Amino acid sequence: MLTTEKAREKLEKILIEKEYRVYDKASKGLFAEWWDKAKQWIADKLAGLFPSIESADNAASSILIAVIIVVIVLLALAVFFLIRHYKRERILRNKKPLQSLKDINWTYHEHLKEAEKLETAADYSGATRHLFLALLLFFHDKGWLEARKWKTNWEYYEELRKENKHRAGQFFHLAHFFDEVTYGEREAFQEEYRQFQSVVLSLLSEVNKEGGGNVAQG
Repeated sequence: MLTTEKAREKLEKILIEKEYRVYDKASKGLFAEWWDKAKQWIADKLAGLFPSIESADNAASSILIAVIIVVIVLLALAVFFLIRHYKRERILRNKKPLQSLKDINWTYHEHLKEAEKLETAADYSGATRHLFLALLLFFHDKGWLEARKWKTNWEYYEELRKENKHRAGQFFHLAHFFDEVTYGEREAFQEEYRQFQSVVLSLLSEVNKEGGGNVAQG
């Protein structure tokens, strides 16, 4: 009885080991086949480009290893930049544009004048900030959003979506540039500022035309 049980256990062990060896051999065989095909493809290309190369197969192996290393490095860099971008976006999204009482107590006309003064001094980052705050307070005056110190641009965007989705989309892009310049590591240059200024002033003029008013910076 004991001998029979031991024999059965031994047989099962042999079968398991045999199955593993077959599986391992099949896996290695598949990888070896793929590797050989890849090397042969590169070797053929090298032989076609450089007929004088004597050991195209060895060169192909070296190139294939180099390509694999480059791909791994590029993937690692892509993951790194994606994670950094995601973290940065989260930080910017939680920032609040109205930082002081002056920011919220000034009229949008006063912010426009300050933006013009900073623009003259070539402080395009500062001018960007006041130009955006002018737009924000203008929308507040129109009743499309409620400007508060504790609110983020994402919250303002959600409020604007209820009133006008197209205008909310424009605000979203302007807010993204504003956040990067004001809180990020980005500096606003003259050309970028001019584009930003053009969109903001167009929005202000467009809305005022609808309401019968006009907007002039300065």
